[in-house]
Amino acid sequence: MSNANTVPPDALLLLTSQCPHCPTILQGLGDLVKTGLIGRLEVVNIVARPDIAEQHGVRTVPWFTIGEFELEGLHSLAELQQWAERAVSADGLALYYAGLFRQGQLPKVLSSIHRHNNHISTLLDLAGDPDTELTVRIGVSAVIEDIAGSELLQNQLTALAQLARHSDPRVRSDAAHFLALSEHEAALAELEALLQDTEPAVREVARDCLEELQEQLEN
Repeated sequence: MSNANTVPPDALLLLTSQCPHCPTILQGLGDLVKTGLIGRLEVVNIVARPDIAEQHGVRTVPWFTIGEFELEGLHSLAELQQWAERAVSADGLALYYAGLFRQGQLPKVLSSIHRHNNHISTLLDLAGDPDTELTVRIGVSAVIEDIAGSELLQNQLTALAQLARHSDPRVRSDAAHFLALSEHEAALAELEALLQDTEPAVREVARDCLEELQEQLEN
């Protein structure tokens, strides 16, 4: 995705008059508006508008968004600029979620995914990348486990089926696990196909997952 052909992201900043770091973030975001890296900046004092803080589940400031990224705390101008650039890049969301997983911020990822259902495809892209590190892969699995049996996950059956045919056996094993967690009968055929996988480890995972799914559907 080319930054030059993309509309700059908007930003929202929640602050208080007593916050020591809020002026730094306000100035930094304002500078990015001036340079055109951010298209619009909305600033809210949550002492005057506590309803806005409640709406976003904010308990600490500075809290701000740049595009679809939710960030908090003190950030340098260079960091703010980097997030603004990532907001219009093809891999921006993947970098954002991978960073949260590395920081152990699973609750924040879960909250974000429940608010932005379409972001689940980004997590599946991370699962489908053989270079994705173990910490991130574990985080993705935890999110999928959290939404097990949901319409959100069941809507991803086509993507899960593609992962089940991936060239990397680790991805195929993860796909088997995710397919079982979908708790949808359409996943049975994909798991049955994985019973013929060339990798013994994948076949074993698929067998266990198939049994798990069959039990779910029978109950």
